[in-house]
Amino acid sequence: MFLFRLARIKFTAIRYGLDEFFLGHERVRFVRPLVRGLFFWRDLSRPRAERLRLALESLGPIFIKFGQMLSTRRDLIPADIAEELAKLQDRVPPFPSVQALAVLRRAYGREAAEVFAEFDPTPVASASVAQVHRATLKSGERVAVKVLRPNIEPVIRQDVRLMDALAWLLETLWWDGKRLKPREVVAEFAKHLDDELDLVREAANCSQLRRNFAASTMLAVPEVYWDYCTAEVMVMTWMDGTPISQTDELRRRGVDIPRLARAGVEIFFTQVFRDGFFHADMHPGNVLVTDAGQYIALDFGIMGTLTETDKNYLARNFLAFFRRDYKAVAMAHIESGWVPPQTRSDEFEAAIRAVCEPVFDRPLKEIAFGKVLLRLFQTSRRFGMEIQPQLVMLQKTLLNIEGLGRSLDPDLDLWTTAKPFLERWMSEQLGWRGWLKTLKEEAPYWGMLIPQLPRLAHQAMRTDRLEKLEAGLAVMLAQQRARNRWLAVIAGVLLLGLLLP
Repeated sequence: MFLFRLARIKFTAIRYGLDEFFLGHERVRFVRPLVRGLFFWRDLSRPRAERLRLALESLGPIFIKFGQMLSTRRDLIPADIAEELAKLQDRVPPFPSVQALAVLRRAYGREAAEVFAEFDPTPVASASVAQVHRATLKSGERVAVKVLRPNIEPVIRQDVRLMDALAWLLETLWWDGKRLKPREVVAEFAKHLDDELDLVREAANCSQLRRNFAASTMLAVPEVYWDYCTAEVMVMTWMDGTPISQTDELRRRGVDIPRLARAGVEIFFTQVFRDGFFHADMHPGNVLVTDAGQYIALDFGIMGTLTETDKNYLARNFLAFFRRDYKAVAMAHIESGWVPPQTRSDEFEAAIRAVCEPVFDRPLKEIAFGKVLLRLFQTSRRFGMEIQPQLVMLQKTLLNIEGLGRSLDPDLDLWTTAKPFLERWMSEQLGWRGWLKTLKEEAPYWGMLIPQLPRLAHQAMRTDRLEKLEAGLAVMLAQQRARNRWLAVIAGVLLLGLLLP
């Protein structure tokens, strides 16, 4: 099976001329005429990026998902490839309904008809690792049943190993391979796949996001029915809405499109800076809109997280960008350790200014954030900045937000929309509100600790440290007494010397 899969991948690579990526290295230039002669039958008239996309599509859902993830790493791959891979969609052929019913039978130990009042065996959506069916619980609730593709885990493991081998070849033979770090990209992809293969983990992500936005009028998140969830099956509330990409239909339904665009920006910044927990796969296929203009989030397999330190430094960077304070941006990078401490802040400041200054005071339709992010990463790398894993997902989400913003309101002013939110958040974190919040969070800990202080102090007095301290003081006193005795002897000798004739 492994050899058959490897042979198919090799044939596909040859068919679409992917050897061009390897033969670009000068060390193997002598092989090029031989390869062209052997595979003269190939049609290589299409651009290399298009041929790569077609090859990934033909190799199946895992390679499609890899291409989707790769398209977000515009800091690592050439622009023509990133643009072409961005065309890959989440729509893949569904697996047979018989297999879906078999998964449900294995998960529940009984037939789907015994678990649900109604179950539609025809899927309503199909993605790379799972597909969704419409159903109704016996209690009457309409639900979406997400079913993992059967036997997908061993296929994924096998394909990831093959991808790693191909990445090694790319890194070894291509002249620009080491800079692009293809093996690191594959490792990152494998990590996200591990998260998506456990639907209980996805259900937990969904539940957390729903709790974070329980009181929100801007974002709706489905409720998870935990009694029906397993590693292979996730059951959640069925959500009705219009795909966000259908802007004409949204207008027909009376949705305020500019307001919707502004709400999307606020939702993003709320997830990132208030919660440090954000939906990291916000492409149009995962977002619906209600007739009331409320977002509906779907598919929670990929989520990003940020620490308090990350959030503070990011907020400082964003605010400094909005205020055009490039010196503050440079200092935030240096103080966070994202660039080496010996970096000259004035040179770094000048480089950042050259990237960001041209984009201010422009509507969204005139700003290509993908290019801005690419230039920022390239600039930072010149100064020794390492790729921050926690920021890769944020970059991916920013690109998704850019796409959503363009489709809704090309005239959206991101800077004006986001700046008040960030200023308010910084005030809450660093001002008197932040002090009260910290005091409130620490109060339970101090309330528990203060009554224990006498016991802790008593224990400390009985420890070996105190004994060692006492022993050390005794030695010091003994040495002092010895010095005093010698001083007395010396003083006596001097006195005798004065008294004797």
